[in-house]
Amino acid sequence: MSDDEPDGDAQPEDRATIEPTMTDQPDETDEQRAEPSRTDEGRDLRRTLNYVLLAGLSLVALIATLQLYFNVSSAINQWISHEYRSLFQAAFNLTVLLLVGSAMVWQVRRLRE
Repeated sequence: MSDDEPDGDAQPEDRATIEPTMTDQPDETDEQRAEPSRTDEGRDLRRTLNYVLLAGLSLVALIATLQLYFNVSSAINQWISHEYRSLFQAAFNLTVLLLVGSAMVWQVRRLRE
């Protein structure tokens, strides 16, 4: 600026070179706008498939766990004498309960991430 112009009084032609206008910004094309939604759709689809897979695996695990539970109970009834059966059943039930509880806590933490 020259000495005869006061500070802060820029001429209109000076403002055009200093301040960018809205037309100076490049416009987003349709492809650029659609790309984040494709990414979001892919992420949503992947998340849905993960939940479906988790549900299927949970069903298989539930069936296998029930079969294991009943077979172990039958083995306890067959191999353990009558006076100790309730103790072994309680220990087995407590073990199953602790395993299921820790798995549920782990899964809830995983889903919150």
